[in-house]
Amino acid sequence: MNAILETHELKKNYGDLQAVKGISFAIEQGEIFSLLGPNGAGKTTTISMLSTLLAPTSGDATIGGYSITRNPMQVRRLIGVVPQEIALYDDLSGRENLFFWGRMYGMNEKQLSHRVDEVLEQIGLVDKSKAAVKTYSGGMKRRLNIGVGLLHGPQIIFMDEPTVGIDPQSRRNILDAVKDLNRQGMTVLYTTHYMEEAAELSNRVGIIDHGQMIACGTQHELVQMVGQHETLRLHLNDETCGEPLAQALLNVPGVVQASSLDHQVVVMVNSAEETLAPAITQANALNIKIHSVEMQEPNLEAVFLHLTGRALRD
Repeated sequence: MNAILETHELKKNYGDLQAVKGISFAIEQGEIFSLLGPNGAGKTTTISMLSTLLAPTSGDATIGGYSITRNPMQVRRLIGVVPQEIALYDDLSGRENLFFWGRMYGMNEKQLSHRVDEVLEQIGLVDKSKAAVKTYSGGMKRRLNIGVGLLHGPQIIFMDEPTVGIDPQSRRNILDAVKDLNRQGMTVLYTTHYMEEAAELSNRVGIIDHGQMIACGTQHELVQMVGQHETLRLHLNDETCGEPLAQALLNVPGVVQASSLDHQVVVMVNSAEETLAPAITQANALNIKIHSVEMQEPNLEAVFLHLTGRALRD
């Protein structure tokens, strides 16, 4: 297989702030590649540079052999972009929105008439195509947003946190739509802070935090990098108790790392089952109440916790 996208030491600074710190990765034609990281990790800045909306401070990337710094117009013809924010006109219908954005792509009436019908079918909005977008649910707007990015038949589509702020059913529909697009041959760069989305969708995952690419590979490769550790998630009644409990758990045999997150303490352990009783003992000694417990086998969250020392917010 050939790489359709390659980044080379891509950096972006805003004054003294380093938003992206020299990341390098490649995406193969036909795969779903996820950038997984918490909010503020640099995912959207990376997408903006690859989309030629932001100029890199240094470094470069090529898409279909074209440089984002030297050949931005050629790059734009090859990419579709689904931004985090909804980019639609509420008073226009779904079909009218697609026609409007198709015109912005420079497509003629004949091209658009056929292509709009195809895209509406792809995103499952044929029945709602004549309704004003302001009557759409959040999930329907997200799907139409994806449709805009598909109109001109891109070779690769960038999806920046496309499921943020929508209900579980709509989220399920979008994940299924991403997989359907990929089955049709579309290459996808997908950003998310939801570990389970990256796990379900991705051929390969790049873990990004504080503007740095920490690790990259298949899920199996990433888990092998840090060993077969399990995750023990303790749900607390009081979020202020999380940090003291996390610190106490670091003294429990078998605990590799522990991190406080909202009303949870996320612990990477050699064996979740063997660590549970000592963890509860530590909580009782600190008069901290645990209202529920989850045990998880080796996964991407354990990888993130191991590499960064903190839990991935999902």
